[in-house]
Amino acid sequence: MALTLTHYSFNLTMDTLFALKALIMGIVEGLTEFLPISSTGHLILAGSLLNFTGEKIKVFEIVIQAGAIFAVCWEYRQRILDVLCGLFSNLKSQKFAINLIAAFLPAAVLGVLFSSKIKAVLFSAVPVASAFILGGLIILWVERRQLNSTPRVTSVDDMTIADALKVGFMQSLALIPGTSRSGATIIGSMWLGMSRQVATEFSFFLAIPTLLGATVYSLYKARDLLSASDIPLFSIGTLAAFVSGFFCVRWLLRYISTHNFNAFAWYRIVFGIIILLTAYSGTVVWAD
Repeated sequence: MALTLTHYSFNLTMDTLFALKALIMGIVEGLTEFLPISSTGHLILAGSLLNFTGEKIKVFEIVIQAGAIFAVCWEYRQRILDVLCGLFSNLKSQKFAINLIAAFLPAAVLGVLFSSKIKAVLFSAVPVASAFILGGLIILWVERRQLNSTPRVTSVDDMTIADALKVGFMQSLALIPGTSRSGATIIGSMWLGMSRQVATEFSFFLAIPTLLGATVYSLYKARDLLSASDIPLFSIGTLAAFVSGFFCVRWLLRYISTHNFNAFAWYRIVFGIIILLTAYSGTVVWAD
């Protein structure tokens, strides 16, 4: 009887530990998904520090993105409902839907073709840190360029299908971990002539088909790897991502009304340098 009780207590402790790790990863996902600092990069690093790694965890990191997306859906529920109701009767809604499809396709196609190879080669600390630094420098450059130019597009409804397609190719850069999907779309859109508000809002909307598609695709590919026992862990991460993502979206919309993205650029650069220094000095052993 004593052996059984000890064994049960050990399992309970391990389950609690894994649940706590899933909770932390979900919070990290929600807080970083919509900021130009790379949620994937932060999840890779957080998972390494928490010793929360492996093939199943890579699926977990993709699936919990759905929680952050549900936060966007809730924040923009009225606009989404208006578009859906007007798909067959309203030209503005039809144009918006077509633009989303056009922007979604490049990353969807390239992701299916190259995601496995990218995961095998680039999902580790040093490539992520390098992407952090390079992305930060690009943000600083685009923000400086923005000071000397007037935005060409000041409303999401004024975007053309060509604009949307170009943003879609910008989003494809986020297949490289550490680049940041939101960073690529927001900063890329600003470089293409869109206002900061338009770039941020369209990035939010584009995240819905992109990340939900990635979640469904990832679950389908990993269907033999997962089991019903994984549902609690995935649910904890997804719920945490929803709650933290909701607060992050609200905060970011207020932030961009009076600030630029330079602070995020410097965060990326400093954080990337710290990761490289700890990796090469051996201070931190970053797991793949």
